Amino acid sequence: MKERKAWHTNGFLAMLIALAAIAVAVYLFIISDGLDLAAIGYVSGAILLIVSFVLFSALTIVQPNQAKVVTFFGRYKGTITDSGLWLVMPFSSKARVSLKVRNFNSQKLKVNDASGNPVEIAAVIVFKVTDTARASFEVDDYETFVEIQSETAIRHLAAQFPYDTYEDLSAISLRGNADEVSSLLLAELQDRLMVAGVEVMETRLSHLAYAPEIAGAMLQRQQAEAIVSARQKIVDGAVGMVESALQQLEKRGIVLDDERRAAMINNLMVAIVSERGTTPVINAGTLYN
Repeated sequence: MKERKAWHTNGFLAMLIALAAIAVAVYLFIISDGLDLAAIGYVSGAILLIVSFVLFSALTIVQPNQAKVVTFFGRYKGTITDSGLWLVMPFSSKARVSLKVRNFNSQKLKVNDASGNPVEIAAVIVFKVTDTARASFEVDDYETFVEIQSETAIRHLAAQFPYDTYEDLSAISLRGNADEVSSLLLAELQDRLMVAGVEVMETRLSHLAYAPEIAGAMLQRQQAEAIVSARQKIVDGAVGMVESALQQLEKRGIVLDDERRAAMINNLMVAIVSERGTTPVINAGTLYN
């Protein structure tokens, strides 16, 4: 089922006609009292009242960013998306459907990631209705449908990737590739919600963390990884500084033998790489007996 436009026309004109019919009917009731042709006046007045009732039953008001789905005795006749007062098919049912952009914040879900670690994950889904016919007739309640399918897609996506990658830094992870994960979630969720006439405009992870039972152990692992990475950068920088110091000494004509060169490299590396301030030992000379 696809959305189509329902027949509708100016409702203000129809309301004026209905009010005029009521006024004429009242006038006929008043002047027909006591006349020989009173029955004709009463019948005409009654017909005008019925016409006005039919016109009033066919009036509907459509607010901005809102739609009215028109059904006539169980048959879908179309949708009105233009805001204003409209006259539609008499005795039809007119259901309201919001076309506004809405947010859905999922609950925190506990899922096992690709590495088998339990993680907590949640996402914000931004969506709106684009096909009122599908939203009204293809699913029971499209809002509930969006919530359930969103949680299902989040669980499925979280199980495909690890929380973080420690060996292969180029692999996709939930923590390190938030934009890519959000794009994949949007594509999967759009496929699931197409049947309900809903367009997913944006998806973002709003919460991502290890489950409490392993959070402590994983925090120690992250700290160890950070320490190793920092030490690697310090060593790389220290090697560069020592190499630069030796080159400057050679440019100034200071030549060191292999033993002194090794001792200098050792002292500089210890001074730079050490976590605490080093206490230098000054060689004041050699004492001979």
